[in-house]
Amino acid sequence: MTEGTTTAAAESGDTLTRLEQEGEIAADYLEGLLDIADLDGDIDMDVEADRAAVSIVSDSASRDLQKLVGRDGEVLEALQELTRLAVHRETGDRSRLMLDIAGFRAKKREELAALGAKAAADVKASGEPLKLAPMTPFERKVVHDAVAAAGLRSESEGEEPQRFVVVLPA
Repeated sequence: MTEGTTTAAAESGDTLTRLEQEGEIAADYLEGLLDIADLDGDIDMDVEADRAAVSIVSDSASRDLQKLVGRDGEVLEALQELTRLAVHRETGDRSRLMLDIAGFRAKKREELAALGAKAAADVKASGEPLKLAPMTPFERKVVHDAVAAAGLRSESEGEEPQRFVVVLPA
Protein backbone atom coordinates (compact mmCIF):
# COMPACT_ATOMS: atom_id res chain seq x y z
CA MET A 1 0.00 0.00 0.00
CA THR A 2 1.36 3.43 -0.84
CA GLU A 3 1.75 6.19 1.69
CA GLY A 4 -0.99 8.28 0.02
CA THR A 5 -3.42 5.36 0.20
CA THR A 6 -2.64 4.82 3.88
CA THR A 7 -3.21 8.50 4.62
CA ALA A 8 -6.52 8.56 2.72
CA ALA A 9 -7.68 5.42 4.53
CA ALA A 10 -6.67 6.91 7.88
CA GLU A 11 -8.51 10.16 7.08
CA SER A 12 -11.60 8.17 6.09
CA GLY A 13 -11.41 6.25 9.37
CA ASP A 14 -10.91 9.48 11.30
CA THR A 15 -13.98 10.99 9.63
CA LEU A 16 -16.08 7.94 10.49
CA THR A 17 -14.83 8.03 14.08
CA ARG A 18 -15.63 11.76 14.28
CA LEU A 19 -19.13 11.22 12.90
CA GLU A 20 -19.68 8.29 15.27
CA GLN A 21 -18.56 10.55 18.14
CA GLU A 22 -21.06 13.21 16.99
CA GLY A 23 -23.78 10.56 17.00
CA GLU A 24 -22.85 9.44 20.53
CA ILE A 25 -22.88 13.01 21.86
CA ALA A 26 -26.21 13.70 20.14
CA ALA A 27 -27.69 10.46 21.50
CA ASP A 28 -26.66 11.36 25.06
CA TYR A 29 -28.13 14.85 24.67
CA LEU A 30 -31.41 13.53 23.24
CA GLU A 31 -31.71 10.81 25.90
CA GLY A 32 -31.48 13.54 28.53
CA LEU A 33 -34.15 15.53 26.71
CA LEU A 34 -36.47 12.51 26.53
CA ASP A 35 -35.95 11.88 30.26
CA ILE A 36 -36.74 15.51 31.15
CA ALA A 37 -39.85 15.47 28.94
CA ASP A 38 -40.82 12.02 30.30
CA LEU A 39 -41.17 10.63 26.76
CA ASP A 40 -40.45 7.08 25.62
CA GLY A 41 -38.24 6.54 22.61
CA ASP A 42 -35.22 4.64 21.39
CA ILE A 43 -32.30 6.31 19.71
CA ASP A 44 -30.74 4.91 16.53
CA MET A 45 -27.45 6.22 15.18
CA ASP A 46 -25.96 5.89 11.72
CA VAL A 47 -23.64 7.67 9.33
CA GLU A 48 -25.25 8.69 6.04
CA ALA A 49 -23.67 10.71 3.21
CA ASP A 50 -20.78 12.01 5.34
CA ARG A 51 -22.93 13.14 8.23
CA ALA A 52 -24.12 11.68 11.49
CA ALA A 53 -27.78 10.64 11.42
CA VAL A 54 -29.71 10.18 14.66
CA SER A 55 -33.30 9.00 14.89
CA ILE A 56 -35.71 8.86 17.81
CA VAL A 57 -38.13 5.98 17.30
CA SER A 58 -40.85 4.41 19.39
CA ASP A 59 -42.25 0.89 19.38
CA SER A 60 -45.67 2.13 20.35
CA ALA A 61 -47.99 4.16 18.18
CA SER A 62 -47.53 6.89 20.75
CA ARG A 63 -48.43 10.41 19.77
CA ASP A 64 -45.88 11.63 22.31
CA LEU A 65 -43.05 11.75 19.78
CA GLN A 66 -45.28 13.75 17.43
CA LYS A 67 -44.98 16.59 19.95
CA LEU A 68 -41.25 16.60 19.21
CA VAL A 69 -41.95 16.84 15.48
CA GLY A 70 -44.42 19.71 15.71
CA ARG A 71 -46.40 21.29 12.90
CA ASP A 72 -44.63 20.66 9.58
CA GLY A 73 -41.48 19.59 11.47
CA GLU A 74 -40.90 22.97 13.11
CA VAL A 75 -40.06 21.49 16.53
CA LEU A 76 -37.89 18.83 14.86
CA GLU A 77 -35.89 21.56 13.08
CA ALA A 78 -35.37 23.40 16.38
CA LEU A 79 -34.33 20.21 18.19
CA GLN A 80 -31.89 19.42 15.39
CA GLU A 81 -30.27 22.84 15.82
CA LEU A 82 -30.09 22.41 19.61
CA THR A 83 -28.55 18.96 19.16
CA ARG A 84 -26.00 20.37 16.70
CA LEU A 85 -25.13 23.04 19.27
CA ALA A 86 -24.68 20.37 21.96
CA VAL A 87 -22.30 18.48 19.64
CA HIS A 88 -20.44 21.71 18.82
CA ARG A 89 -20.07 22.49 22.53
CA GLU A 90 -18.44 19.08 23.12
CA THR A 91 -16.27 18.82 20.00
CA GLY A 92 -15.59 22.42 19.04
CA ASP A 93 -16.51 21.50 15.45
CA ARG A 94 -19.60 22.54 13.51
CA SER A 95 -21.95 19.58 13.06
CA ARG A 96 -24.10 18.72 10.03
CA LEU A 97 -25.95 16.06 12.01
CA MET A 98 -29.42 15.10 10.76
CA LEU A 99 -32.15 14.32 13.26
CA ASP A 100 -35.30 12.35 12.50
CA ILE A 101 -38.15 11.75 14.91
CA ALA A 102 -40.83 9.07 14.46
CA GLY A 103 -39.84 8.69 10.78
CA PHE A 104 -41.01 12.21 9.89
CA ARG A 105 -37.94 13.10 7.80
CA ALA A 106 -37.81 9.70 6.09
CA LYS A 107 -41.45 10.05 4.99
CA LYS A 108 -40.88 13.68 3.98
CA ARG A 109 -37.81 12.64 1.96
CA GLU A 110 -39.93 10.14 -0.03
CA GLU A 111 -42.63 12.74 -0.71
CA LEU A 112 -40.08 15.36 -1.79
CA ALA A 113 -38.21 12.93 -4.05
CA ALA A 114 -41.53 12.18 -5.77
CA LEU A 115 -42.25 15.93 -6.05
CA GLY A 116 -38.81 16.54 -7.59
CA ALA A 117 -39.26 13.69 -10.09
CA LYS A 118 -42.72 14.95 -11.08
CA ALA A 119 -41.46 18.53 -11.46
CA ALA A 120 -38.61 17.28 -13.65
CA ALA A 121 -41.06 15.31 -15.81
CA ASP A 122 -43.32 18.38 -16.13
CA VAL A 123 -40.37 20.58 -17.16
CA LYS A 124 -39.18 17.98 -19.70
CA ALA A 125 -42.69 17.90 -21.18
CA SER A 126 -43.25 21.69 -21.25
CA GLY A 127 -39.70 22.92 -21.83
CA GLU A 128 -40.45 25.76 -19.39
CA PRO A 129 -38.82 26.42 -15.97
CA LEU A 130 -40.97 25.50 -12.97
CA LYS A 131 -40.90 27.35 -9.64
CA LEU A 132 -41.83 25.31 -6.57
CA ALA A 133 -43.18 26.51 -3.24
CA PRO A 134 -40.76 27.79 -0.56
CA MET A 135 -38.95 25.01 1.32
CA THR A 136 -36.48 24.45 4.12
CA PRO A 137 -32.84 23.74 3.21
CA PHE A 138 -33.39 20.01 3.87
CA GLU A 139 -36.43 19.95 1.59
CA ARG A 140 -34.64 21.84 -1.19
CA LYS A 141 -31.67 19.46 -1.02
CA VAL A 142 -33.91 16.43 -1.50
CA VAL A 143 -35.69 18.08 -4.46
CA HIS A 144 -32.37 19.15 -6.06
CA ASP A 145 -31.12 15.55 -5.78
CA ALA A 146 -34.31 14.16 -7.36
CA VAL A 147 -34.17 16.67 -10.22
CA ALA A 148 -30.50 15.83 -10.86
CA ALA A 149 -31.35 12.10 -10.85
CA ALA A 150 -33.94 12.85 -13.56
CA GLY A 151 -31.23 14.48 -15.67
CA LEU A 152 -32.19 18.15 -15.23
CA ARG A 153 -30.74 21.14 -13.40
CA SER A 154 -32.30 23.12 -10.59
CA GLU A 155 -31.32 26.09 -8.48
CA SER A 156 -32.54 27.83 -5.36
CA GLU A 157 -33.79 31.40 -5.50
CA GLY A 158 -35.15 33.90 -2.99
CA GLU A 159 -34.31 34.65 0.62
CA GLU A 160 -35.03 32.51 3.68
CA PRO A 161 -37.68 31.61 4.72
CA GLN A 162 -39.17 32.11 1.24
CA ARG A 163 -36.32 30.37 -0.63
CA PHE A 164 -37.59 28.01 -3.34
CA VAL A 165 -36.40 25.61 -6.04
CA VAL A 166 -36.60 26.40 -9.76
CA VAL A 167 -36.41 23.37 -12.05
CA LEU A 168 -34.76 24.28 -15.36
CA PRO A 169 -35.19 22.66 -18.78
CA ALA A 170 -32.23 20.75 -20.27
